[in-house]
Amino acid sequence: MTRPAKADQKQGWLLIIDDHPLFCDALELTFRSMLPDVMVKTADTLGKAKSMLADTGSAPMLVALDLNLPDVSGAEGVIEMTRAAQNAPIIVVSSLADPKVISTVAASGARGFVPKHSARQVFEEAIAEIRAGRSYFPKAEAEASDTDQTGPDAAERLSLLTAQQARILQLICEGKLNKQIAFELSIAETTVKAHITAIMRKLGVQSRTQAVLVAQDVRFSSILSQPES
Repeated sequence: MTRPAKADQKQGWLLIIDDHPLFCDALELTFRSMLPDVMVKTADTLGKAKSMLADTGSAPMLVALDLNLPDVSGAEGVIEMTRAAQNAPIIVVSSLADPKVISTVAASGARGFVPKHSARQVFEEAIAEIRAGRSYFPKAEAEASDTDQTGPDAAERLSLLTAQQARILQLICEGKLNKQIAFELSIAETTVKAHITAIMRKLGVQSRTQAVLVAQDVRFSSILSQPES
């Protein structure tokens, strides 16, 4: 005889990554009310989120990601979380609703974007669209098509890098030399050089300096200078 499922049995889980305690709590309550059969977990840094994913062993059904975290900012977080979460759909929830930001996170692999000031109905629509296998972005994304597309294009190119190549690019941005990178990653210097060649080819650049500029563009250094609310 088949026993009925327990009332508190959870069907999958989702992850919220946001370092603003009040907003994180509010978003958690919103998701719990919309998806009562889904377990909701939270993290305030990308590093903690990655550890949580490794400990859990299963991919979440959805990741809600803030763009400005203590250990990462901009589209880099989207790219890193896409790799760590086994390509689980990512919805960016941010107060940085500039058209270029929205267009760039879309190019980075995010499946949706919801401004933090949005009403509950917007969150419900976004979740429904993403669970149905579609994307959800405000009209601002379409408006960005007529503006400078350097950011979105850079994000799309960066998303082509492997995890090791992304780490090497990060070390290059920190000013590390090939010998220092090889030592830190415990690989041969010739391997570092081969990775850098591949990085420049994927980014469509001719020098390390140009590669750094592409990475910096994705960080939205000018847009992210305004604090998150």
